[in-house]
Amino acid sequence: MIEDVTIPLQLWAGVECTINRVGADYCDQLEQSGHAVRIRDLERLAKLGVRTMRYPILWERVVSGKDTFDWSWSDERLSSLQHFGITPIVGLLHHGSGPRETDLLDPEFAEKFRDYAAAVARRYPWLEHYTPINEPLTTARFSCLYGHWYPHERNPLKFAKALLQQCRAIVLAMKAIREVNRGAQLIQTEDLGRTYSTKSLAYQADFENERRWLTFDLLTGRVKPPTAMWDYFLWLGIEEQELTYFVDNPVPPDVLGINYYITSERFLDDRLLRYPADSHGGNGRHYYADVEAVRVCAEGVGGSKSILKEAWERYGLPIAITEAHLGCTREEQLRWFKEIWDNAQESRESGIDVRAVTAWSAFGAFNWNSLLTCEDGTYESGLFDLRSPSPRPTALAQMIQQLATGLDYSHPVLDSVGWWHRWDRFTYPPVTRRPSGVSTNVQGITARGAASRPLLITGGAGTLGRAFAKICERRGIAYRLLVRAELDVANAAAVETAIDTYEPWAIINAAGYVRVDDAELEVAQCRSGNVEGAGNLAQSCAKRELSLVTFSSDLVFDGQKHEPYVESDATAPLNVYGRSKTDAEKLVLATSPEALVIRTSCFFGPWDQFCFTYSVLKSLAAGKTFFAANDQQISPTYVPDLVNASLDLLIDGESGIWHLANVGSLTWADLALNVAARGGFSGRLIQGVATNTLGSVAVRPRFSVLESERASIMPSLDDALDRYFVDSQPSFTAEVLLQGNADL
Repeated sequence: MIEDVTIPLQLWAGVECTINRVGADYCDQLEQSGHAVRIRDLERLAKLGVRTMRYPILWERVVSGKDTFDWSWSDERLSSLQHFGITPIVGLLHHGSGPRETDLLDPEFAEKFRDYAAAVARRYPWLEHYTPINEPLTTARFSCLYGHWYPHERNPLKFAKALLQQCRAIVLAMKAIREVNRGAQLIQTEDLGRTYSTKSLAYQADFENERRWLTFDLLTGRVKPPTAMWDYFLWLGIEEQELTYFVDNPVPPDVLGINYYITSERFLDDRLLRYPADSHGGNGRHYYADVEAVRVCAEGVGGSKSILKEAWERYGLPIAITEAHLGCTREEQLRWFKEIWDNAQESRESGIDVRAVTAWSAFGAFNWNSLLTCEDGTYESGLFDLRSPSPRPTALAQMIQQLATGLDYSHPVLDSVGWWHRWDRFTYPPVTRRPSGVSTNVQGITARGAASRPLLITGGAGTLGRAFAKICERRGIAYRLLVRAELDVANAAAVETAIDTYEPWAIINAAGYVRVDDAELEVAQCRSGNVEGAGNLAQSCAKRELSLVTFSSDLVFDGQKHEPYVESDATAPLNVYGRSKTDAEKLVLATSPEALVIRTSCFFGPWDQFCFTYSVLKSLAAGKTFFAANDQQISPTYVPDLVNASLDLLIDGESGIWHLANVGSLTWADLALNVAARGGFSGRLIQGVATNTLGSVAVRPRFSVLESERASIMPSLDDALDRYFVDSQPSFTAEVLLQGNADL
């Protein structure tokens, strides 16, 4: 039972700090994130209420040569942690293999690591909490069973030796540390998932479900005859004395650290044709696919609550969730962490000694989509988003600040369940999982839960409004989409009525006048839709303290700058439409300073048959010449990226002017050539011409490329164009694309 029920569940934090070796190259997450040179990060976390933190003093960073240590970085960081009243749980090796002169299969690995741990303890005798080696089992699997990381072995015996080496290193390290500080505690972490399977692979699932405990079983001296893992190690060729070492030298963790991810639970299926080739593998007896259980199991996954219960029943030791992260959209990150927090609270109420939940990773992580095997710059934000000039707190930071002070956290997006509970989560044909004795709390709730306050979206007949509705549906965000007949934003009374009727928590204004050339002759109509409408929404939102997102344009600039425009640049519109957007920006922010005004440019999207890219493809498919301006430099914007980024910023509570366009620029003619090439067409039918030959009425800037000085959160244009052709395939019908073009 919990020793002291009056002590509340603690909120810990951690920084992703992996130093991983692939081949001859090391990757260092501290360097990639910039945390290595940003000591103010610790103050940022302290201001959120973080009082305990998993923090690295990593072997590879400190040891610069044989018996040579550089303590300068850790001296400064540990001093700062003390200053801010943050207790460190010090990690010494994190998914690493040590300095170059050793590795996981080095017979002297454990002794070398012990010597380093002893040096740390002597340098900092006041340290009381250690995670000497993070996730030894996971690291051994990825390094010596699957071959992803150094030393890149795919050998079960070498996997076993790598695991035993790490666990022996932990035993030796803790003994050395306790010679300096008798009260030093071991907080031992491991990724504790669960494996399900088809009936024919139940034996493999049973094996993996027993193997997952090995880190804790070895350290607690539980691997001994006649256990299955004892027999497994001997069968592999491990000597008995290598196993009895742990029986004779148990070092039970003071706290079991459970790292839990949505991918931690797996499903094994011998029906290979159901799954992609990169999921296929085998055990020498059967070939099978290994996929995320959540993507195929009809019952869902067991979840963190059931994992906590299993660990408690097996060991009876205090537990902490030491990593809880989801690389996803903002509301899903909030849902994931809140669910794990609530599960931990409920577990405590049932008598399980759960001490803490860790917000991991505070500053996000890089390249985990490829398990660190490919450095393509893929970034997942955490409590802070690093894509701004300085770390920008996200909605997750607001959540943990509330939780750290003992308060609950609520947000309308939490009214709906996470994608891992929804029926649209399936990537593969749903199957009944095994074992069947694990309970779940899967809810068959649609994306628009009846109890949720909606996000009100105006402009329901337009490209942007429809895109917001589609993506809100995907993201499980309750919404109400209104066309002009249901809400004319230029009518102030109608705006008030709509807000009173639907009671939204925020409004997305996707309505407005969009015909740039017609605006030159329809000035009043343009200003009514763009200025008066936005102003009415801003006034109503300010009065009710509702969040508002509205959209502006690159046409607020005159094109004289000749380098990308940023948010602080002065506006100087050349046409009626641009002036209406400029005036709307000023009116909205004067009326509702908390509103978010997004400037964007040149839409293209997979669900719009009236956008420029679709017109190019349709024309080329018909064998017609396509004329496009070659004297306007623009920054095309992929609508799904725009909508997703806008929603994340809205949930984060951002305000003011923000530029959102895909990274990259070109002319309209160059865009047409790019589209032609990706669509499999020759570019000979693309003809670049001067803008003034295309019959345009409104004057347009020759250069209107957008960049952001606040944060670069949009993907590259090349990446967006690639995804456009994948996402658009259902729309490219035979009528459009197969009209006999000879260049196909």
